[in-house]
Amino acid sequence: MNIILPVAAPTLESEVDPRFGRGAYLLLVDPDTLEWQAIPNPGLNAQGGAGIKAAEFVNTQKVEAVISGDFGPHAYQALAASGLSMYLFGSCHTAREVIEHFKAHQLKQVNAPI
Repeated sequence: MNIILPVAAPTLESEVDPRFGRGAYLLLVDPDTLEWQAIPNPGLNAQGGAGIKAAEFVNTQKVEAVISGDFGPHAYQALAASGLSMYLFGSCHTAREVIEHFKAHQLKQVNAPI
């Protein structure tokens, strides 16, 4: 199962970005092997609809869950329509921390826009 999360820099040690559509990179991670790939966020410089642009990109990837600090109504709707699970990273600061909490089932699942 692969997950994706917004980060400030292309590394597992990067700070997570609380803004799903505005994080500099989307980090695609296999939590079991910690293999990862950082992709520049297509929503980063959008004048509007950053969350939708990021969600459209995520929907083309082979992921089962998205983790962020928030999910706006449009991004939430686009991700939910694809059947993706969404989680909040809570008090985690780095991508590695988020992955550890995800694997331990310590993240709150989102069932509505935040």
